[in-house]
Amino acid sequence: MSDDLSFRRPGPSTVGVHGARRTRVPGEPVVPPIVQSSTFFWGKPSDGELLYSRYGNNPNQEMLARKLAELEGTDAAIGLASGMAATAMTLLALTKSGDHVVASSMLYGTTRALLRDELPRRGVSTTFVDPDTVRGWRAAVRPNTRVILLETPTNPAVRILDPRPIAALARERGLTFLVDATFATPVNLRPVALGVDAVIHSATKYLGGHSDLVAGVVCGPHGLIEEVGRVARLYGPALDPHAAWLLDRGLRTLSARVQRHNENGLVLARWFSDQPAVRRVIYPGLEDHPDHGFAKEHMDGFGGMLAVVLEGGGVAADRFMRSLELAIAAPSLGGVETLVSQPRYTSHIGMSARELASQGIDDGFVRISVGIEDVRDLMADFQQALEVARG
Repeated sequence: MSDDLSFRRPGPSTVGVHGARRTRVPGEPVVPPIVQSSTFFWGKPSDGELLYSRYGNNPNQEMLARKLAELEGTDAAIGLASGMAATAMTLLALTKSGDHVVASSMLYGTTRALLRDELPRRGVSTTFVDPDTVRGWRAAVRPNTRVILLETPTNPAVRILDPRPIAALARERGLTFLVDATFATPVNLRPVALGVDAVIHSATKYLGGHSDLVAGVVCGPHGLIEEVGRVARLYGPALDPHAAWLLDRGLRTLSARVQRHNENGLVLARWFSDQPAVRRVIYPGLEDHPDHGFAKEHMDGFGGMLAVVLEGGGVAADRFMRSLELAIAAPSLGGVETLVSQPRYTSHIGMSARELASQGIDDGFVRISVGIEDVRDLMADFQQALEVARG
């Protein structure tokens, strides 16, 4: 290891706490204040930029954006009112009537509904492809294709899909390549280093980390972020200054929390693998996971998301959920507390059994967002719930 540390790029823990490097002013607060103002003094163009919280340039929004861009290694970033706002504003910014999107078939259920049901009302069509084969991506691209959308890791099947071949295709065809990397966080994976143009997160999850805010972020090149901001001014999903402050607070502990999520996730995945009531465990840190090799080489941790498929199917899964005492049966993920859900009732509700199976959601599938509790306490809770599930 070199002894010269003078030009070292700050790591994610440092960036999460301090943001981009800047000159400090004596007397300034260590914790930035909440600027809970919708508007700011301004009389004429010579007064500078017109500041208005709906425009996304409130001081809290601006500070958060700089930190997010630094974390993801992009030119710019923007915070919005939810993860779906981030996804929708980005797609609206990049497409117009007559355009076409190629998207992974393995997507969060509401993202899929946006592409399948809502964007066609605006003249934008989507082809969904099996994300495992580059041939499928290439075959789906049309002359009017503008965007490629991938989710990695996937929700809820936790597939870790290699974006590099898709990035090469996007560059070849002049397309914008978007990746939703909510499950990974910039601590475990930085997609832009693998050729991705822009990264989307539901910041409600790990970036906030405490299940107390709803937000979304987009990180990418200046031109794309400016266009997302322009569209957001029209549709109005600005991030409230207080939510921006809370999200900045969450980023300060992101690296430490994700490390604990990684540790607990791997321990629990191995433990579940030894339980007779569990038919299958899905976790990229296990050697039998189809994407273990890529995750081991390119990720800094395997994450806190895992899934189990219970013997006894849906009936057993319902019993398991009702019996939890420490882990919480609730939708969403990425909080300090362990949250457990069945996607058939939440993110992928309304899908047929065949459609669920195509998403990797088998009968008895339970998604677990592993928190930062003491792992032996979680084991004890899951053990008693599994005993109930077995009837």
